[in-house]
Amino acid sequence: MESPKKLNIIHLDMDAFYASVEERDNPRLKGRPVIVGGLNNRGIVTTANYEARKYGIHSAMPIYMARQRCPMGYFIPTRIERYKEVSGEIFKILYSFTDLIEPLSIDEAYIDISDIRKEPLRIAMEIKKKVMEVTGLTMSIGISYNKFLAKLASDWNKPNGIKVITEDMVPDILLPLTVEFVHGIGPKSSEKLNNIGIYTIGDLLMLSEEFLVDFFGKSGIDIHNRIRGIDNRRINTERKRKSIGTECTFRNDTKDKDLLKKYLHRFATDLASSLEKRQLYCKTVTLKIKDENFKLRTKGKTLNNYINFADEIFKVGVHLLDEMDVSDNIRLIGLTVSNFTVTVIKQLSLFD
Repeated sequence: MESPKKLNIIHLDMDAFYASVEERDNPRLKGRPVIVGGLNNRGIVTTANYEARKYGIHSAMPIYMARQRCPMGYFIPTRIERYKEVSGEIFKILYSFTDLIEPLSIDEAYIDISDIRKEPLRIAMEIKKKVMEVTGLTMSIGISYNKFLAKLASDWNKPNGIKVITEDMVPDILLPLTVEFVHGIGPKSSEKLNNIGIYTIGDLLMLSEEFLVDFFGKSGIDIHNRIRGIDNRRINTERKRKSIGTECTFRNDTKDKDLLKKYLHRFATDLASSLEKRQLYCKTVTLKIKDENFKLRTKGKTLNNYINFADEIFKVGVHLLDEMDVSDNIRLIGLTVSNFTVTVIKQLSLFD
């Protein structure tokens, strides 16, 4: 008899991320319908909080329609740089648990917890607690033995929920779910299935693999497996890891260059540690500062050689800072490394 599959995959998804960041930055928005997106009627909704969703507002809805449904809503322009800042804080916490992370977007990721010697539920609770302490934001987490089921579980108890799907719960837990819950079935395919009387995963299970391949093409095999709890996709740790960065927003704005350089030294040490863990070298270093007027500026330098030592990264960061105008007070400073390679060939001298 086969032993039960190990619960080793977490899927986490921040709750109404953009809108939640806006609520955190402006507490007066708490409890009110918040819609983030384009402000003119030709724009679309990027994110709506759960208060706004009560009015039937959802992402990708035209703004004019959202205004019709919720004229009392608070319509806020998208601040992608701000959301990236908060995302960086969240992922820094995640990487403190493990490097086996597959980012899906700035507010969503898969985590392989196989190398963490703790109960999966305890790991999930610790992640939620740390993210709440640092950012004040909630997330929903799904835990299972593969990607499909973990993603399904994270959607189960939104917002701020945790759901575990074990092997013995499959396929019964899936049977009443509508077909659009299956990864690989989009709105058009869902409509086509509905047209032939297939509405739920229970209905899908009645169809043969051959039929699904005829209907979906090669992806029919994956769909046939997933609704039976089989999903062999592995965590792709390189996904979207095109850069590694860290930053800090000051409690009090400053133009003290010595203080700014102290932060750069700390950042360089953290980045060097991250590069060493991933066995990476970088060729580009980018400095980011935001002044008291919220004006964001970046300046980068691409080197002739790859580096991964803290003092090397720090020297480049200081050089970039010296080249930037710091006449206004600074409220945020950050340092990012990118342009990676996994190996560096060094030419040895005669005396090495």
